[in-house]
Amino acid sequence: MKYLLDTHIIFWAVCNEDRLPAEILNIINSQENDIYFSSASVWEVVMKHRKNPKNMPVDGQIFLDACLKASFIPVPIENAHVLAVDELQRSTEKIHNDPFDRILIAQAKQRI
Repeated sequence: MKYLLDTHIIFWAVCNEDRLPAEILNIINSQENDIYFSSASVWEVVMKHRKNPKNMPVDGQIFLDACLKASFIPVPIENAHVLAVDELQRSTEKIHNDPFDRILIAQAKQRI
């Protein structure tokens, strides 16, 4: 199965945090699953680290390197994803206010 992970899930997974439930760790560690991360997550880490390094203790390069070392598959932000965010805005579907999460939803809807 394919999974596009949220930034905080990735952060907790690659930093060996104990915040992840066993079920999520099993999904991430299963060889049967393809685990994806978005360029939006790297961007989010860069922005949050720059704004408050205490709350986001790793910078974008460290985060990216950890994702690649974990064999997560990168998903670049494409124009189709950006335009899909506009469609999300128009839909009646409730979406998250965080712009980073919006692009992740748009990418996931494109069926990676």
